[in-house]
Amino acid sequence: MKRRSRYITGYKLITLLLLAGSCWLQACNGTGPATGLFRSTSPHEQYEQSLKAARLDRTALGTDWLEVARRVFRDSLQISIPYRESGYFAAGRPFAVGYRVNAQRGDKLVIRVDIQGQKEGQVFIDVFELDDRAPANRPNLVASSKADTNQLEWDVRRTRAYLIRIQPELLRSGRYTIAVSRESMLGFPVQGRTSRQISSFFGAARDGGQRWHEGVDIFAPRGTPALACTDGVISRVGVNELGGNIVFLSDDSRSQRLYYAHLDRWNVTDGQRVSAGDTVGFVGNTGNARTTGPHLHFGIYLNGEGAVDPLPFIRLGSGPARQPLLAASRLGDSVRVAASQALLRSAPDGDSPIVRRLPGLAALTILGGTADWLRVELPDGISGYLTNSSVVPVSRSIRQLTLNKPTDLVEAAVPSAAVIETLPAGALVELLGVFNGYQLIRQRNRLTGWIRI
Repeated sequence: MKRRSRYITGYKLITLLLLAGSCWLQACNGTGPATGLFRSTSPHEQYEQSLKAARLDRTALGTDWLEVARRVFRDSLQISIPYRESGYFAAGRPFAVGYRVNAQRGDKLVIRVDIQGQKEGQVFIDVFELDDRAPANRPNLVASSKADTNQLEWDVRRTRAYLIRIQPELLRSGRYTIAVSRESMLGFPVQGRTSRQISSFFGAARDGGQRWHEGVDIFAPRGTPALACTDGVISRVGVNELGGNIVFLSDDSRSQRLYYAHLDRWNVTDGQRVSAGDTVGFVGNTGNARTTGPHLHFGIYLNGEGAVDPLPFIRLGSGPARQPLLAASRLGDSVRVAASQALLRSAPDGDSPIVRRLPGLAALTILGGTADWLRVELPDGISGYLTNSSVVPVSRSIRQLTLNKPTDLVEAAVPSAAVIETLPAGALVELLGVFNGYQLIRQRNRLTGWIRI
């Protein structure tokens, strides 16, 4: 059973949406009479302001769009990188989904949303930093996709948990696939080597514990090119006692300096501008490395903080997500628990926290997921992940029921749900599932809905 929409989009609403969209595009592009009216920091916020300017926030559709955008801060789901899943959003039902991820300073997260079935329309991608000290409904926005793209690449500046929110414009529909992967923020500093060739790591004791290692050591043959990890300016070329021949590369876009030490010789001069991949020098064993094999000591110093672990900045990326995707035909379908109970979890992982224990025959809707884990929503709005093997389609009826009195057929399993029609006593219906004192039924004319037990 595909989910029924409770919204009717008339000519007036569509006209207002077109007006709001025009205002939003003018604000995002910095042209037209709307320039300067919106001070928001993201396309999502600018679009929200355009809805309010067109008074669409007072409609049921607009109110729900704003509400689902806020709800993800309470109901987001945990994923591990790399990850991908498919999903569906319907034009008549405002939609947003949130994914919580743990990221480390130095990571570059790549978030991509591919839409099938909708040629035009914006999908907003926003990343929020989660902080226990901040109000739950006001997390710190740290990155947003541009108004003309459905991809976001974002440098992680602090190690902590983040929330990725995906939300399309109003009145847009289509299937989508979200993929989240991790790349290194910087290129690798030694030609032909990767983070697998790092032999000595940040924080290791040196000189009998008198000092600690402020970088990583990458062994390579003498004369191997040491490469600029990013675009920047050479701020110092010189010699010191520990590092021997050294180079500092200023990465001003990230407020950090990259340190190359034990070079056999230099290939740059003070003040020279370099691009990622340029040779700044050649691997050697000068300075206090004279008794070791040739290697590059590589360090990162953040302005105002000092030395930080460079490994997350240059380690190998996660590679593309490879989870098998859910068949598109199942998106939006209703299913029910097949066994005596099923465990709704907060992440697509059998070890993740349990959100709720669902009784047998409990009905729910597939929002997305993978071939192995379904992202589902319960009739009361709670969402989470279930194993694909724990549910069956509601198209397979459980048994037939004969109503013993006139009964209201409602559109949702909640007391405030609207009545679709009143079924007469003696009506024969098929039982499809249950939830919290309600039964999901189907009539002979194939119309489905809920009745109170």
